[in-house]
Amino acid sequence: MVFIDGSVVAIALPIMQTELHASGTDAQWVVEGYTLVLSGLMLLCGALADRYGRKRLFITGAIVFAAGSVCCGWAPTINFLLAARILQGLGGTMLAPASLALLGSHFSGAERGRAVGTWSSLTAVAGTIGPVAGGVIIDHFSWRCVFFLNVPLAAAVIAAAFVHLKEVRDEEAARRLDVAGSLFITLALTGVVYAFIDAGMAGWRNAPVIGAMSGGVLSLAAFIVVELRVSNPIVPLALFAQRTFAGVNLLTFLLYAALSGLFYYLPFVLIRVGSYPATNVGIAMLPFLILLVALSRTAGAMTYRFGAKTLLTIGPLISAAGFALFAIVHGTAYWSAVFGPMALFGVGMGITVAPLTTTMMESVPSQRVGLASGINNAVSRVAALLAVAVLGVVLSAAFNRSLDARLDRLHASMRQRAAVDTQRVRLAGAQMSDPRLQRSMLEAYEDGFRTVAWGCSVLAAGGALCSLLLIEQRPKKADGQPRSS
Repeated sequence: MVFIDGSVVAIALPIMQTELHASGTDAQWVVEGYTLVLSGLMLLCGALADRYGRKRLFITGAIVFAAGSVCCGWAPTINFLLAARILQGLGGTMLAPASLALLGSHFSGAERGRAVGTWSSLTAVAGTIGPVAGGVIIDHFSWRCVFFLNVPLAAAVIAAAFVHLKEVRDEEAARRLDVAGSLFITLALTGVVYAFIDAGMAGWRNAPVIGAMSGGVLSLAAFIVVELRVSNPIVPLALFAQRTFAGVNLLTFLLYAALSGLFYYLPFVLIRVGSYPATNVGIAMLPFLILLVALSRTAGAMTYRFGAKTLLTIGPLISAAGFALFAIVHGTAYWSAVFGPMALFGVGMGITVAPLTTTMMESVPSQRVGLASGINNAVSRVAALLAVAVLGVVLSAAFNRSLDARLDRLHASMRQRAAVDTQRVRLAGAQMSDPRLQRSMLEAYEDGFRTVAWGCSVLAAGGALCSLLLIEQRPKKADGQPRSS
């Protein structure tokens, strides 16, 4: 349910922007509002899963996610849609850590590796079906119907959970929750993300941008102080003293920042610049998703044969090559510009995802698996949150620079430049009556996208370096017990 939603919203976003008359910033917040809730509350929900029951939290999350989906489908305005996405994010933040924690509490050793590989494969199957089915629905019905699909899915999930899942909790977990820590990390992320998104158009000297960034940094400092002092922190900083756990989370941050950043902007390029129907955008993603499905289960078991470091170094490097290929190749023709990078992403992530999750689980004591899952999921969400915001600044700068150069080459009049300036805020969603100006704006957006792709390649390569330097080939449990074989 969550994976289908994530992949389809990315495809539907250019259409939503047009129908709801939204700016580029508004479109960013459709994704960022959802991800902000996931990032800020994932840690708290990981602790809730351990303390009050993973099955209970899982079912509650499914109900809330479905309710948020219905509100998204009925949204009459962009602001209503943003509020509904926040509700949907609240449900997702309960589902994600609880699902992995349930696996971690029922399986161990190589069996856990295969279970996580199966989990990755099945979520990837959903991700494979989602873009294609969602694209067909968007093209032939409406983007609103995509959200309504979550209702029958949620009903099936809840029924299966009641029948098949057993309640699991950490009986030794403290009952007092670290609400202050959750509040400060949410405020920190909100401030920093708002600053980066607004700075793309307003600039860094804008007073609200400065205030938001300052507030975000101060909240982050307060979060660290709270976590060091409270008896039951949502992020026990001592966990990061375990080298492999720290390395896995740093790799997660860099790799998912790269992946999330690129996949946010790619549908705009394919739909706006390449004139792809939404269905074809979904089909274009299939090589990535099919290879991820095909390799995940095998790669999860291979962690115990070849070691974590090897797989978690090779996989991100292959992904980095895919990002670089997007930056090098011009145009949007599928076979020459899209298929190759997608295939490389699929191989790279297929090698990486299951070993990454398995290694994270093996690096902490079994009773902390729920918390560790929440931290790792939160790290991936924070990465996506910051990537869309930070890379948005990069794209806006490259877009404006390229657009100004193209207007100079066209010898655009002052009136034409003024017309362009009124549409800059919409980026790829701009609507110009002059075909030359429209083409210039779309080509400038494509230039900005290639700059983003280079940045994503650097991030993925940095993840491979983190694996090489920090992750142990045969990690031991954080409590000193040897890894199960």
